Amino acid sequence: MLLLLALLYGFFVGLDLMGLSFKLFGGGFAEALVARTANPFVGLFIGILATTLVQSSSTTTSMVVGLVAAGALTIDGAIPIVMGANIGTSVTNTLVSLAHVTRREEFQRAFAGATVHDFFNWMAVLIFFPLEMATGYLARTATVFESLLEGAGGIRMFDPLKAVVRPVAELISSATGDSGALTLVAGIVLLIGSLKLLVDLLKVVMSERAEQVLHKTLFRSATAAVFAGTAMTVMVQSSSITTSVMIPLVGAGVVTLEQLFPYTIGANIGTTITAMLAALSTGNPAAVTVAFAHLLFNVSAGLLIYVPPPMRAIPLALARWLGRIGSRNRWLAGAYIVVVFYGLPILLLLVSGTFSSDDGAPAESNSPAVIQAKEPREPAADVLYLDFDHSESKNA
Repeated sequence: MLLLLALLYGFFVGLDLMGLSFKLFGGGFAEALVARTANPFVGLFIGILATTLVQSSSTTTSMVVGLVAAGALTIDGAIPIVMGANIGTSVTNTLVSLAHVTRREEFQRAFAGATVHDFFNWMAVLIFFPLEMATGYLARTATVFESLLEGAGGIRMFDPLKAVVRPVAELISSATGDSGALTLVAGIVLLIGSLKLLVDLLKVVMSERAEQVLHKTLFRSATAAVFAGTAMTVMVQSSSITTSVMIPLVGAGVVTLEQLFPYTIGANIGTTITAMLAALSTGNPAAVTVAFAHLLFNVSAGLLIYVPPPMRAIPLALARWLGRIGSRNRWLAGAYIVVVFYGLPILLLLVSGTFSSDDGAPAESNSPAVIQAKEPREPAADVLYLDFDHSESKNA
């Protein structure tokens, strides 16, 4: 058990190192990306790319909330980005599944377990993106919820996992001279090494009795799995960690794809808490509306896609199919990650001219969303204005 805890700790440090590395050489780029769109379709892919760069949907959505509060981004422009962030966050557990690539059957199960999250998020976007563009369902409903919480203040959550993991990750990053590339390599090596040993150990530790206990508690029902995924993500403030830690269990055959699916939906819901707290702390109605839209998007997607059995069967079937294809042609698994999470978004942004724009922010607008973002209703709480041009924050 001590070795299991040590390997889990190494796994978490590896994940944190990957996040730190992308922030070292990708954070500023992601921040600039988020501020550069007025096109909803382009905004969707910016959300995907920005999240894969910083390895955290919470970071992307919190960044979006800050831009909305500062008046640099409208509500209508922010919602597609947070939808894309949902897709981008699933890259981490898909990368984790590659640790099983040397064992065909394990890799088939692990890759299917990772990509069921991908397919669920893509289905959610395919349904709710056009619905939002046509009706404004998320923005309108979120505005109603925001009005009920007007005047509420934000609180800062204590992240116990980051408190014990981040110091070691920062120490390793400092040893590399704060090099983004070397920190990324260190993170990948530690992640894969920990996972390799973790999978071997789980086969010993997860005896039949322990497996039965797990199934009677965490995965005793779909509802319990949703609440477990939500609670775990709220505690560690990272859906990437919540879902990635389950991939070795799926690869080992301890957790089934049907048990994992509702757990990942809970992780999606739990990851909205960070942006909600960030929004409440600004005291800005438009920022709170965007945070509520993210929550509504994940809850609505879970209800629409998971509850009806015919809808639920689609991402499960697609994930199993991709797992079989990936286990037979393992290079396709790597190609899938590169194309879906990096290649496709970058190609679209190049075609749209997003990278060549001289102006880092959308044009001025007199729409209600922009007016609301720039002029919070009185009485206003202390508002955090973010000066992204100089990477500083000023408290007004």
